[in-house]
Amino acid sequence: MLTKFTAGVRKFIKNTSGATAIEYGLIAAGIAIAIVAVVGLLGDQLSGLFTQVANALGGG
Repeated sequence: MLTKFTAGVRKFIKNTSGATAIEYGLIAAGIAIAIVAVVGLLGDQLSGLFTQVANALGGG
């Protein structure tokens, strides 16, 4: 019984597919946080730029 347990623990430690998925999730979360931060800091400037572009195209 103890050998089955240790074999299961070894198999669990060697399995890296779950770790890879977690790493990709952390990378995606980091990118999302960076985008939110940049948009938060530059939001007013971007809004003004889009307004200028819309007016130049005759849509404003």
